[in-house]
Amino acid sequence: MDRPGVPVPGQPRPLDGDDEQRPSAAERLRTLAESNASGVLVIPDAGRPSGPERHGGPKDFPETRCETRAVDPGGRVLLLVAGDSPAARALSGGGSGRPDGPGAEQAGVLNITDVAPVAVPHRVRGKGALAGWLTAVPARERPAALRLLGGEPGSRDAVLRLEPGEGHVHDLWGEAVVEPEDFAAAAADPLAPHEAELLQHLAAAHGAQLARLCALLDGRGCGRWERMAPVALDRFGLRVRFWAGDSGFDARFDFAAPVADTAALRHAMHHLFATASS
Repeated sequence: MDRPGVPVPGQPRPLDGDDEQRPSAAERLRTLAESNASGVLVIPDAGRPSGPERHGGPKDFPETRCETRAVDPGGRVLLLVAGDSPAARALSGGGSGRPDGPGAEQAGVLNITDVAPVAVPHRVRGKGALAGWLTAVPARERPAALRLLGGEPGSRDAVLRLEPGEGHVHDLWGEAVVEPEDFAAAAADPLAPHEAELLQHLAAAHGAQLARLCALLDGRGCGRWERMAPVALDRFGLRVRFWAGDSGFDARFDFAAPVADTAALRHAMHHLFATASS
């Protein structure tokens, strides 16, 4: 099967659409950062980070899981972590042997792994990384940070803040470096909070309509593919994975116009299915 982490050469674009109608690399990384996709924070050393593409979470560096995340208006990533985690202890001096005081910084890398919420071959849809400077959120700023995080912290949990210095994303669209100012200016995809539920619903309740989408693909006959499943959804369109045995491909079905919410998505999906059936 074609590797889903890399765009398929000559990938079909079944509906006429503007090639610019796709999420930017900064938007994709921002969406990952604000999602509940698996996140791991690594603090390799106290020096300047050399870039997320060179920090993949080595086994000799302690890792801190951080599933509850948010991005503040300045583009800094807020992280809710256990108070006894390696990252929290490093900022308090507990992991370094030196007495770090308030405002102490550590170099850190946040690695995020995005997995498709439906059963498909090669379920990892993408990976993102943000390298930068990590600090503990001061007590006076903690209530505002917790409102953004929307979590329910325990009394011993710590709230950390990562100031990005460089970002990197490698996903179904391709691979790119993201500058911190672009990350700060980007917005997460509006469908992202609902994407997992929507894809699972499409896979469970709309298999017949999804199967008919192959009629829109030039040179890719419907009878050739044993299975298909929706693998990704954003405001610009739907991506479906078709496969048989070890052979398969992803097809992108663009909406006529970007959608801003689930109400507009219903209309866009109805139009897409009607086009495939006509």
